[in-house]
Amino acid sequence: MERVDVAIVGGGPAGTSAARAAAQRGAEAVVFEKGVPRADRDRLGPDSTDAAGFLDYWMEVADFEPDEFPESAKLADLDGAEFIGPNESVLIEETGIESNYPNFGFTFQRARFDDWLRDRAEDAGAEYRIGTSVTGVETDLSGRPEHTLELAGGESVVADALVLADGPQRTITGRVLDQFLPEGQSLSDRLPSTEANHIAYQEHRRMPEELFPEDKIQFWWGVMPGHTAYPWIFPNDNNVARIGLTMPIGLDIKDYDASEWALLREDDEQIPQGGTYVERLLEREFPDYDLEDFPLVEDRGKTGGTETYPISSTRPVESPARANVAVVGGAMGATSAFHEGGDHVAVRTGKIAGQLAADGNLDRYNDAWQSAIESEVLRNVAFAELVEGYGPAKWDRVFETITEMQSVDGSQWRQALAAGTLGVNVVARYKWIKYRYRDGGYVQLSEDEYSV
Repeated sequence: MERVDVAIVGGGPAGTSAARAAAQRGAEAVVFEKGVPRADRDRLGPDSTDAAGFLDYWMEVADFEPDEFPESAKLADLDGAEFIGPNESVLIEETGIESNYPNFGFTFQRARFDDWLRDRAEDAGAEYRIGTSVTGVETDLSGRPEHTLELAGGESVVADALVLADGPQRTITGRVLDQFLPEGQSLSDRLPSTEANHIAYQEHRRMPEELFPEDKIQFWWGVMPGHTAYPWIFPNDNNVARIGLTMPIGLDIKDYDASEWALLREDDEQIPQGGTYVERLLEREFPDYDLEDFPLVEDRGKTGGTETYPISSTRPVESPARANVAVVGGAMGATSAFHEGGDHVAVRTGKIAGQLAADGNLDRYNDAWQSAIESEVLRNVAFAELVEGYGPAKWDRVFETITEMQSVDGSQWRQALAAGTLGVNVVARYKWIKYRYRDGGYVQLSEDEYSV
Protein backbone atom coordinates (compact mmCIF):
# COMPACT_ATOMS: atom_id res chain seq x y z
CA MET A 1 0.00 0.00 0.00
CA GLU A 2 1.31 3.43 -0.93
CA ARG A 3 2.37 5.73 1.91
CA VAL A 4 2.91 9.50 1.85
CA ASP A 5 3.77 12.08 4.46
CA VAL A 6 0.94 14.53 3.73
CA ALA A 7 -2.26 13.82 1.81
CA ILE A 8 -4.33 16.79 0.66
CA VAL A 9 -7.95 16.37 -0.46
CA GLY A 10 -8.79 19.14 -2.93
CA GLY A 11 -6.62 21.04 -5.38
CA GLY A 12 -7.88 24.61 -5.06
CA PRO A 13 -5.98 27.53 -3.50
CA ALA A 14 -5.95 26.03 0.00
CA GLY A 15 -4.91 22.56 -1.13
CA THR A 16 -2.14 23.63 -3.49
CA SER A 17 -0.79 26.11 -0.94
CA ALA A 18 -0.64 23.31 1.64
CA ALA A 19 1.12 21.01 -0.82
CA ARG A 20 3.72 23.61 -1.77
CA ALA A 21 4.47 24.53 1.83
CA ALA A 22 4.84 20.88 2.85
CA ALA A 23 7.04 20.01 -0.13
CA GLN A 24 9.28 23.01 0.50
CA ARG A 25 9.99 21.55 3.92
CA GLY A 26 10.94 18.18 2.47
CA ALA A 27 7.68 16.27 2.98
CA GLU A 28 6.19 13.94 0.38
CA ALA A 29 2.95 15.78 -0.32
CA VAL A 30 0.23 14.56 -2.68
CA VAL A 31 -2.88 16.48 -3.77
CA PHE A 32 -5.93 14.46 -4.78
CA GLU A 33 -8.20 16.45 -7.08
CA LYS A 34 -11.14 14.96 -8.99
CA GLY A 35 -10.84 17.60 -11.73
CA VAL A 36 -13.58 19.48 -13.55
CA PRO A 37 -13.58 21.10 -17.01
CA ARG A 38 -14.03 24.80 -17.68
CA ALA A 39 -14.69 26.59 -20.94
CA ASP A 40 -11.72 28.90 -20.30
CA ARG A 41 -9.15 26.34 -19.13
CA ASP A 42 -7.27 23.88 -21.35
CA ARG A 43 -6.67 21.22 -18.70
CA LEU A 44 -8.72 19.76 -15.90
CA GLY A 45 -8.41 21.50 -12.56
CA PRO A 46 -10.29 22.29 -9.37
CA ASP A 47 -13.85 23.56 -9.35
CA SER A 48 -12.60 27.11 -9.86
CA THR A 49 -14.99 30.00 -9.59
CA ASP A 50 -14.08 33.60 -10.29
CA ALA A 51 -14.47 35.64 -7.12
CA ALA A 52 -14.81 39.38 -6.59
CA GLY A 53 -11.12 40.09 -6.70
CA PHE A 54 -8.22 40.71 -4.38
CA LEU A 55 -8.10 43.74 -2.07
CA ASP A 56 -4.82 45.43 -1.18
CA TYR A 57 -4.45 44.11 2.38
CA TRP A 58 -5.45 40.61 1.29
CA MET A 59 -1.90 40.28 -0.03
CA GLU A 60 -0.66 40.39 3.56
CA VAL A 61 -3.40 38.01 4.73
CA ALA A 62 -2.38 35.53 2.03
CA ASP A 63 1.29 36.07 2.94
CA PHE A 64 2.09 37.20 -0.60
CA GLU A 65 4.75 39.73 -1.47
CA PRO A 66 3.39 42.90 -3.17
CA ASP A 67 4.48 41.71 -6.65
CA GLU A 68 4.01 37.97 -6.11
CA PHE A 69 0.53 37.59 -7.60
CA PRO A 70 0.88 36.50 -11.25
CA GLU A 71 0.27 39.30 -13.75
CA SER A 72 -1.07 36.71 -16.21
CA ALA A 73 -4.06 36.12 -13.92
CA LYS A 74 -4.93 39.78 -13.32
CA LEU A 75 -7.78 41.31 -15.31
CA ALA A 76 -8.45 44.83 -14.03
CA ASP A 77 -6.87 47.16 -11.49
CA LEU A 78 -9.35 48.59 -9.01
CA ASP A 79 -9.50 52.07 -7.49
CA GLY A 80 -12.51 51.47 -5.26
CA ALA A 81 -15.79 49.76 -4.49
CA GLU A 82 -19.27 51.20 -4.85
CA PHE A 83 -22.00 50.07 -2.48
CA ILE A 84 -25.43 50.85 -3.88
CA GLY A 85 -28.71 50.82 -1.96
CA PRO A 86 -32.24 51.30 -3.28
CA ASN A 87 -31.82 55.10 -3.23
CA GLU A 88 -28.44 55.88 -1.64
CA SER A 89 -24.91 54.79 -2.45
CA VAL A 90 -21.41 55.18 -1.10
CA LEU A 91 -18.00 54.96 -2.77
CA ILE A 92 -15.10 53.44 -0.84
CA GLU A 93 -11.68 54.28 -2.28
CA GLU A 94 -9.54 52.92 0.55
CA THR A 95 -9.87 49.72 2.54
CA GLY A 96 -8.54 51.54 5.58
CA ILE A 97 -6.18 48.68 6.38
CA GLU A 98 -2.43 49.11 6.01
CA SER A 99 -0.93 47.31 3.04
CA ASN A 100 2.21 47.30 0.91
CA TYR A 101 0.18 46.77 -2.26
CA PRO A 102 -0.06 50.10 -4.12
CA ASN A 103 -3.66 49.95 -5.42
CA PHE A 104 -7.11 49.33 -3.92
CA GLY A 105 -7.00 45.85 -5.46
CA PHE A 106 -7.66 43.97 -8.69
CA THR A 107 -9.96 41.44 -10.29
CA PHE A 108 -8.47 38.23 -11.59
CA GLN A 109 -9.14 35.06 -13.55
CA ARG A 110 -9.48 32.33 -10.96
CA ALA A 111 -8.59 29.37 -13.21
CA ARG A 112 -5.25 30.98 -14.14
CA PHE A 113 -4.64 31.68 -10.46
CA ASP A 114 -5.38 28.04 -9.60
CA ASP A 115 -3.07 26.83 -12.36
CA TRP A 116 -0.29 29.11 -11.09
CA LEU A 117 -0.68 27.76 -7.56
CA ARG A 118 -0.65 24.20 -8.88
CA ASP A 119 2.52 24.83 -10.94
CA ARG A 120 4.24 26.32 -7.90
CA ALA A 121 3.32 23.31 -5.79
CA GLU A 122 4.64 20.89 -8.41
CA ASP A 123 7.81 22.93 -8.87
CA ALA A 124 8.38 22.61 -5.12
CA GLY A 125 8.15 18.81 -5.40
CA ALA A 126 4.50 18.13 -4.54
CA GLU A 127 2.48 15.71 -6.64
CA TYR A 128 -0.87 16.80 -8.08
CA ARG A 129 -3.04 13.83 -9.05
CA ILE A 130 -5.82 15.07 -11.27
CA GLY A 131 -8.85 12.89 -11.94
CA THR A 132 -8.42 11.09 -8.63
CA SER A 133 -11.46 11.23 -6.37
CA VAL A 134 -11.23 10.42 -2.68
CA THR A 135 -14.30 8.42 -1.66
CA GLY A 136 -13.57 8.08 2.04
CA VAL A 137 -10.98 8.33 4.81
CA GLU A 138 -10.48 6.13 7.85
CA THR A 139 -8.30 7.36 10.71
CA ASP A 140 -6.52 5.00 13.09
CA LEU A 141 -5.71 6.56 16.47
CA SER A 142 -4.52 3.38 18.17
CA GLY A 143 -0.95 4.64 17.91
CA ARG A 144 0.47 7.52 16.00
CA PRO A 145 -2.40 8.93 13.88
CA GLU A 146 -2.64 7.31 10.46
CA HIS A 147 -5.11 8.08 7.69
CA THR A 148 -6.16 5.65 4.96
CA LEU A 149 -7.64 7.33 1.91
CA GLU A 150 -9.88 5.22 -0.32
CA LEU A 151 -9.76 6.28 -3.96
CA ALA A 152 -12.44 5.91 -6.62
CA GLY A 153 -10.34 3.41 -8.57
CA GLY A 154 -10.16 1.04 -5.60
CA GLU A 155 -6.65 1.98 -4.49
CA SER A 156 -5.72 3.06 -0.98
CA VAL A 157 -3.12 5.54 0.24
CA VAL A 158 -1.91 5.90 3.82
CA ALA A 159 -0.79 9.30 5.13
CA ASP A 160 0.68 10.56 8.38
CA ALA A 161 -1.04 13.95 8.04
CA LEU A 162 -4.32 14.82 6.36
CA VAL A 163 -5.27 18.24 4.98
CA LEU A 164 -8.92 18.68 4.00
CA ALA A 165 -9.37 21.33 1.30
CA ASP A 166 -12.53 20.19 -0.49
CA GLY A 167 -14.38 23.51 -0.33
CA PRO A 168 -17.59 24.68 1.34
CA GLN A 169 -19.59 21.61 0.31
CA ARG A 170 -17.29 19.55 2.59
CA THR A 171 -17.94 16.31 0.68
CA ILE A 172 -15.07 14.44 2.35
CA THR A 173 -14.47 16.80 5.26
CA GLY A 174 -17.88 16.02 6.74
CA ARG A 175 -17.25 12.26 6.71
CA VAL A 176 -13.80 12.67 8.25
CA LEU A 177 -14.93 14.96 11.05
CA ASP A 178 -17.88 12.69 11.84
CA GLN A 179 -15.34 10.13 13.10
CA PHE A 180 -14.31 12.53 15.85
CA LEU A 181 -17.68 13.90 16.93
CA PRO A 182 -19.58 12.38 19.88
CA GLU A 183 -21.80 9.42 19.05
CA GLY A 184 -25.05 10.50 17.44
CA GLN A 185 -23.62 13.77 16.11
CA SER A 186 -22.56 14.60 12.57
CA LEU A 187 -21.19 17.66 10.85
CA SER A 188 -24.22 17.80 8.56
CA ASP A 189 -26.42 18.09 11.64
CA ARG A 190 -24.22 20.78 13.16
CA LEU A 191 -23.82 22.67 9.88
CA PRO A 192 -26.74 21.83 7.58
CA SER A 193 -26.05 22.85 3.98
CA THR A 194 -29.05 25.18 3.84
CA GLU A 195 -27.55 27.19 6.70
CA ALA A 196 -23.82 26.62 6.25
CA ASN A 197 -23.62 27.95 2.70
CA HIS A 198 -24.93 30.58 0.36
CA ILE A 199 -25.43 29.92 -3.32
CA ALA A 200 -23.77 32.22 -5.84
CA TYR A 201 -24.46 32.67 -9.53
CA GLN A 202 -22.77 34.85 -12.10
CA GLU A 203 -22.65 35.49 -15.82
CA HIS A 204 -19.82 36.81 -17.96
CA ARG A 205 -21.35 39.57 -20.09
CA ARG A 206 -19.87 42.16 -22.40
CA MET A 207 -21.09 45.61 -21.41
CA PRO A 208 -21.49 48.71 -23.55
CA GLU A 209 -18.22 50.62 -23.24
CA GLU A 210 -19.88 53.71 -21.76
CA LEU A 211 -21.37 51.63 -18.91
CA PHE A 212 -18.36 49.50 -18.09
CA PRO A 213 -17.15 50.13 -14.47
CA GLU A 214 -13.52 49.99 -15.52
CA ASP A 215 -11.87 50.35 -12.12
CA LYS A 216 -14.69 49.82 -9.59
CA ILE A 217 -16.41 46.77 -8.20
CA GLN A 218 -20.10 47.37 -7.53
CA PHE A 219 -22.41 45.80 -4.95
CA TRP A 220 -26.14 46.36 -4.54
CA TRP A 221 -27.58 45.99 -1.03
CA GLY A 222 -31.21 46.07 0.00
CA VAL A 223 -32.59 45.17 -3.45
CA MET A 224 -33.09 41.42 -2.90
CA PRO A 225 -34.10 39.53 0.25
CA GLY A 226 -31.88 37.35 2.41
CA HIS A 227 -29.08 37.87 4.91
CA THR A 228 -25.93 38.99 3.06
CA ALA A 229 -27.78 38.66 -0.25
CA TYR A 230 -26.60 41.07 -2.94
CA PRO A 231 -25.97 41.38 -6.69
CA TRP A 232 -22.71 42.66 -8.11
CA ILE A 233 -20.82 43.78 -11.21
CA PHE A 234 -17.08 43.08 -11.30
CA PRO A 235 -15.03 44.45 -14.23
CA ASN A 236 -12.75 42.04 -16.06
CA ASP A 237 -11.08 42.95 -19.36
CA ASN A 238 -12.25 44.08 -22.81
CA ASN A 239 -15.53 45.44 -21.40
CA VAL A 240 -16.45 42.00 -20.03
CA ALA A 241 -17.84 41.97 -16.50
CA ARG A 242 -18.97 39.25 -14.15
CA ILE A 243 -22.56 40.08 -13.23
CA GLY A 244 -24.03 37.93 -10.49
CA LEU A 245 -25.29 37.56 -6.96
CA THR A 246 -25.07 35.60 -3.75
CA MET A 247 -27.99 34.62 -1.53
CA PRO A 248 -28.91 32.14 1.21
CA ILE A 249 -30.24 28.73 0.25
CA GLY A 250 -33.87 27.83 0.86
CA LEU A 251 -35.53 31.25 1.11
CA ASP A 252 -39.34 31.24 1.01
CA ILE A 253 -40.98 33.96 -1.09
CA LYS A 254 -43.90 34.03 1.36
CA ASP A 255 -41.63 35.54 3.99
CA TYR A 256 -41.08 38.72 1.98
CA ASP A 257 -43.20 41.63 0.78
CA ALA A 258 -42.32 41.93 -2.90
CA SER A 259 -43.20 45.63 -2.92
CA GLU A 260 -40.23 46.32 -0.61
CA TRP A 261 -37.55 44.68 -2.76
CA ALA A 262 -36.51 46.17 -6.10
CA LEU A 263 -35.68 42.84 -7.73
CA LEU A 264 -38.85 41.00 -6.66
CA ARG A 265 -42.15 41.07 -8.53
CA GLU A 266 -45.66 40.81 -7.11
CA ASP A 267 -46.38 37.74 -9.25
CA ASP A 268 -43.24 35.83 -8.15
CA GLU A 269 -44.32 32.43 -6.89
CA GLN A 270 -40.84 31.60 -5.59
CA ILE A 271 -37.50 33.27 -5.02
CA PRO A 272 -36.13 34.08 -8.49
CA GLN A 273 -33.36 32.04 -10.05
CA GLY A 274 -29.94 33.63 -10.46
CA GLY A 275 -30.39 34.35 -14.16
CA THR A 276 -33.68 36.14 -13.49
CA TYR A 277 -32.06 38.32 -10.83
CA VAL A 278 -29.27 39.28 -13.26
CA GLU A 279 -31.76 40.27 -15.95
CA ARG A 280 -33.78 42.34 -13.49
CA LEU A 281 -30.65 44.09 -12.21
CA LEU A 282 -29.64 45.08 -15.74
CA GLU A 283 -33.17 46.27 -16.55
CA ARG A 284 -33.31 48.36 -13.36
CA GLU A 285 -29.86 49.91 -13.58
CA PHE A 286 -29.74 50.50 -17.34
CA PRO A 287 -33.33 51.18 -18.44
CA ASP A 288 -32.25 52.76 -21.75
CA TYR A 289 -30.60 49.52 -22.89
CA ASP A 290 -31.88 46.09 -23.89
CA LEU A 291 -30.65 42.78 -22.55
CA GLU A 292 -29.15 42.10 -25.98
CA ASP A 293 -26.76 44.98 -25.32
CA PHE A 294 -25.12 42.79 -22.65
CA PRO A 295 -24.33 39.56 -24.56
CA LEU A 296 -23.07 36.47 -22.76
CA VAL A 297 -19.41 35.69 -23.38
CA GLU A 298 -19.74 31.93 -23.73
CA ASP A 299 -16.04 31.04 -23.83
CA ARG A 300 -15.57 32.23 -20.26
CA GLY A 301 -16.61 30.73 -16.94
CA LYS A 302 -17.50 27.15 -16.22
CA THR A 303 -19.89 26.64 -19.11
CA GLY A 304 -21.60 28.92 -21.59
CA GLY A 305 -20.45 32.05 -19.77
CA THR A 306 -22.22 31.14 -16.51
CA GLU A 307 -21.22 29.77 -13.11
CA THR A 308 -23.12 28.49 -10.08
CA TYR A 309 -21.28 27.60 -6.90
CA PRO A 310 -21.60 27.37 -3.10
CA ILE A 311 -19.84 29.81 -0.81
CA SER A 312 -19.37 29.63 2.95
CA SER A 313 -21.71 31.73 5.04
CA THR A 314 -20.71 30.41 8.44
CA ARG A 315 -18.15 31.11 11.08
CA PRO A 316 -15.10 28.83 10.83
CA VAL A 317 -14.62 25.47 12.51
CA GLU A 318 -11.53 24.26 14.30
CA SER A 319 -9.81 21.05 13.29
CA PRO A 320 -9.15 17.79 15.17
CA ALA A 321 -5.50 18.77 14.96
CA ARG A 322 -4.35 16.26 17.60
CA ALA A 323 -5.38 13.56 15.13
CA ASN A 324 -3.07 15.16 12.51
CA VAL A 325 -6.03 16.54 10.57
CA ALA A 326 -6.29 20.13 9.35
CA VAL A 327 -9.32 21.64 7.65
CA VAL A 328 -8.44 24.62 5.47
CA GLY A 329 -10.06 27.31 3.31
CA GLY A 330 -13.69 27.00 2.35
CA ALA A 331 -14.05 23.61 4.04
CA MET A 332 -13.31 25.21 7.40
CA GLY A 333 -15.73 28.07 6.71
CA ALA A 334 -12.95 30.65 6.61
CA THR A 335 -14.26 32.13 3.37
CA SER A 336 -17.19 34.49 3.60
CA ALA A 337 -20.39 35.27 1.72
CA PHE A 338 -20.11 38.81 3.07
CA HIS A 339 -17.25 39.68 0.73
CA GLU A 340 -17.97 37.02 -1.92
CA GLY A 341 -15.07 34.72 -1.41
CA GLY A 342 -11.87 34.13 0.46
CA ASP A 343 -8.97 33.04 -1.73
CA HIS A 344 -6.65 35.01 0.54
CA VAL A 345 -7.59 33.09 3.70
CA ALA A 346 -7.63 29.83 1.74
CA VAL A 347 -4.04 30.37 0.66
CA ARG A 348 -2.91 31.35 4.15
CA THR A 349 -4.61 28.52 6.05
CA GLY A 350 -3.35 26.01 3.48
CA LYS A 351 0.21 27.31 3.80
CA ILE A 352 0.08 27.09 7.60
CA ALA A 353 -1.30 23.54 7.52
CA GLY A 354 1.33 22.38 5.02
CA GLN A 355 4.21 23.81 6.99
CA LEU A 356 3.06 22.33 10.30
CA ALA A 357 2.25 18.94 8.74
CA ALA A 358 5.73 18.69 7.24
CA ASP A 359 7.32 19.66 10.56
CA GLY A 360 5.27 17.15 12.55
CA ASN A 361 3.55 19.96 14.46
CA LEU A 362 0.03 19.82 13.05
CA ASP A 363 -1.37 19.77 16.58
CA ARG A 364 -0.56 23.52 16.67
CA TYR A 365 -2.72 24.27 13.63
CA ASN A 366 -5.76 25.84 15.32
CA ASP A 367 -3.67 28.29 17.31
CA ALA A 368 -1.54 29.07 14.26
CA TRP A 369 -4.34 29.88 11.82
CA GLN A 370 -6.17 31.98 14.38
CA SER A 371 -3.04 33.97 15.09
CA ALA A 372 -2.60 34.60 11.35
CA ILE A 373 -6.12 35.48 10.18
CA GLU A 374 -8.16 36.25 13.30
CA SER A 375 -8.48 39.96 12.50
CA GLU A 376 -9.89 39.15 9.05
CA VAL A 377 -12.32 36.57 10.44
CA LEU A 378 -13.47 38.99 13.12
CA ARG A 379 -14.18 41.65 10.51
CA ASN A 380 -16.24 39.28 8.39
CA VAL A 381 -18.17 37.78 11.30
CA ALA A 382 -18.86 41.19 12.84
CA PHE A 383 -20.00 42.82 9.61
CA ALA A 384 -22.23 39.89 8.71
CA GLU A 385 -23.89 39.93 12.15
CA LEU A 386 -24.14 43.73 12.12
CA VAL A 387 -26.27 43.80 8.95
CA GLU A 388 -28.49 40.85 9.81
CA GLY A 389 -32.09 41.93 9.45
CA TYR A 390 -31.31 45.05 7.42
CA GLY A 391 -34.05 45.92 4.96
CA PRO A 392 -34.01 48.36 2.03
CA ALA A 393 -34.73 51.46 4.14
CA LYS A 394 -32.01 50.59 6.66
CA TRP A 395 -29.42 50.10 3.93
CA ASP A 396 -30.24 53.55 2.55
CA ARG A 397 -29.83 55.12 6.00
CA VAL A 398 -26.54 53.32 6.58
CA PHE A 399 -25.09 54.40 3.22
CA GLU A 400 -26.19 57.98 3.87
CA THR A 401 -24.50 57.79 7.28
CA ILE A 402 -21.25 56.42 5.84
CA THR A 403 -21.19 59.26 3.32
CA GLU A 404 -21.51 61.75 6.20
CA MET A 405 -18.73 59.97 8.10
CA GLN A 406 -16.42 60.14 5.07
CA SER A 407 -16.79 63.91 4.96
CA VAL A 408 -15.06 64.25 8.34
CA ASP A 409 -11.34 63.78 8.93
CA GLY A 410 -10.15 62.07 12.07
CA SER A 411 -10.76 58.89 14.03
CA GLN A 412 -13.59 56.45 13.44
CA TRP A 413 -15.34 57.69 16.57
CA ARG A 414 -15.06 61.32 15.48
CA GLN A 415 -16.58 60.41 12.12
CA ALA A 416 -19.34 58.47 13.86
CA LEU A 417 -20.19 61.40 16.12
CA ALA A 418 -20.40 63.72 13.13
CA ALA A 419 -22.88 61.33 11.46
CA GLY A 420 -25.23 61.38 14.44
CA THR A 421 -26.96 58.67 16.44
CA LEU A 422 -26.95 56.04 13.70
CA GLY A 423 -23.25 56.52 13.06
CA VAL A 424 -22.44 56.06 16.75
CA ASN A 425 -24.73 53.04 17.03
CA VAL A 426 -23.25 51.31 13.98
CA VAL A 427 -19.65 51.80 15.08
CA ALA A 428 -20.40 50.86 18.71
CA ARG A 429 -22.28 47.67 17.76
CA TYR A 430 -19.57 46.63 15.30
CA LYS A 431 -16.87 47.02 17.94
CA TRP A 432 -19.00 45.19 20.53
CA ILE A 433 -19.53 42.22 18.19
CA LYS A 434 -15.80 42.02 17.54
CA TYR A 435 -15.10 42.17 21.27
CA ARG A 436 -17.65 39.43 21.97
CA TYR A 437 -16.01 37.10 19.46
CA ARG A 438 -12.41 37.81 20.51
CA ASP A 439 -9.95 35.04 21.42
CA GLY A 440 -11.49 32.51 19.06
CA GLY A 441 -15.07 33.04 20.18
CA TYR A 442 -16.15 33.11 16.53
CA VAL A 443 -15.54 29.39 15.95
CA GLN A 444 -18.68 27.29 15.84
CA LEU A 445 -17.06 23.89 16.31
CA SER A 446 -14.10 23.91 18.70
CA GLU A 447 -11.25 21.44 18.99
CA ASP A 448 -12.27 20.31 22.47
CA GLU A 449 -15.57 18.99 21.05
CA TYR A 450 -13.74 16.28 19.10
CA SER A 451 -13.07 12.88 20.63
CA VAL A 452 -9.35 12.61 20.01
